[in-house]
Amino acid sequence: MTDTELPLPPWRRGVQKRTRPARPALSQAQIVDAGLRIVAEEGIEAVSMRRIAAVFGTGASSLYAHVANKEELLALMFDRICGDVVVPTPEPARWQEQIKEMARSGHAVMTRHNDIARAALATVPSGPNALRVSEGMLAILLAGGVPPEVAAWALDRLFLYLVADAYESSLHAQAAAGRGVGEAEMSEAFRDQLNGYFESLPADRFPNLRAHARAMTSGRQDERFEFGLDLLIDGVARYAA
Repeated sequence: MTDTELPLPPWRRGVQKRTRPARPALSQAQIVDAGLRIVAEEGIEAVSMRRIAAVFGTGASSLYAHVANKEELLALMFDRICGDVVVPTPEPARWQEQIKEMARSGHAVMTRHNDIARAALATVPSGPNALRVSEGMLAILLAGGVPPEVAAWALDRLFLYLVADAYESSLHAQAAAGRGVGEAEMSEAFRDQLNGYFESLPADRFPNLRAHARAMTSGRQDERFEFGLDLLIDGVARYAA
């Protein structure tokens, strides 16, 4: 008779035997990974403690040992992706281009993760990876001769520009996916509609919008992003010593 065939002792006969192996212990990293997968597939609105718990076949209460609440989870998720932003060593002679390179890197990282940028709105990302990005940008600005207060305010405005643009890009992508068309196709169709609308406006009330309809709707999204980036950095450069 094998060990598994032995009868249970009398004091154990009322105890149910385990029919499946115990679940492995969760970690904060696993929870963040699950959250990012949900964002990638369904968007940030689908993220909840209960939803993530379901991924692991457990209850939401089992997550609270690792994450305090949804707000902290979103902060951890955003900080995770900040780890992908490239932070260069400051080169004073190239400070403007270095800031633009970091801005492009941060923007690209956010747009790769659907609408995760929304997690950074109306808050100050303060995780270790986000702080690394802020420290890197601040170091570049200071090395370029930008006064500390101007550099600090510039970071605030630049982060807002990047986050807002990335979030709007994700909304366009979601709208295009919902209609079953490509982003470029949807953007071109909307641009044509908007151009036609501007050109149909009463000339006596909206002479400039009507006359310059093509200019109002020209340019690709990436071109307009670069234009806005140039405006911001050129403005900061006015203060550099």
